[in-house]
Amino acid sequence: MIWFCLPFITLAYSPLAGGPAAIHYRQFGSGRPLIFLHGGWGYEIYPLAEQQTSIPGVQVIIPDRSGYGRSTKNAIFNADFHQLAAAETLAFCEALGLRQAMLWGHSDGAVIAAWIGLMAQEQRPYLVVEGLILEALHYYRVKPHSMDFFTGLAGNPDSLGERAISVLAHDHGEAHWRDAIRGDCQAWVEIARSTDPGAPDLYNRRLGEIAAPVAIVHGECDPRTEPGEINRIRSELPAAQVHIIPGAEHSPHSSRSSYKECSGVIRHIVEGWLQRAQKIG
Repeated sequence: MIWFCLPFITLAYSPLAGGPAAIHYRQFGSGRPLIFLHGGWGYEIYPLAEQQTSIPGVQVIIPDRSGYGRSTKNAIFNADFHQLAAAETLAFCEALGLRQAMLWGHSDGAVIAAWIGLMAQEQRPYLVVEGLILEALHYYRVKPHSMDFFTGLAGNPDSLGERAISVLAHDHGEAHWRDAIRGDCQAWVEIARSTDPGAPDLYNRRLGEIAAPVAIVHGECDPRTEPGEINRIRSELPAAQVHIIPGAEHSPHSSRSSYKECSGVIRHIVEGWLQRAQKIG
């Protein structure tokens, strides 16, 4: 495994930060870019295993979004934060000089990746999205089975267990980890409050417009998934690969019981896209 230490890139303007931003990122391997977008609690709470960062022919790039990790601490957590984060990620890719990339998003990162798939083909032709891996993807804006979870942590992040707090404090800093958790959870509360009954999904009924190849990776027992949510995703993305990981919960890629199977699934998906890219040119 090759690890290039190029830790920061500066953005003159980030929509998510609401101004200039210094984006910290990790970079592993060499080859076709695969950008991993972390979930709403940051990267270290659900990190990638070594085999997930050492895919032959692939350069894995893992940015910390504004408000997370070692990146700029200012971040706008509101009902539109997924779109703001997607715009920041596109600016990050442009600053790195990436003309094409595969994206792998987890949870909130999957929502952001889906929005990038929509935005890149319309607003930012600079980046060609070669494939989207959407792990633990959210579809509905209102998540009834998770609202107590979100409201509880928005009010009291310290109710998390000792281990989780230790990981979060290491990732974001003792002075900032509560802001990241509180901000993400409060954003979900605002998303629910601002829902238009005519567009109950996070994508304004546009998920099916994604032109890039899509693979859905989901835990069979994901507690953040609402009844019928996966079926709605399938119906709007009928051409997508769908991989349901047996027994897995919200983070198949990092769970001790499922990360090996998930790693094999991810590698198979990426290898297929690499072969397709080679045939195209």
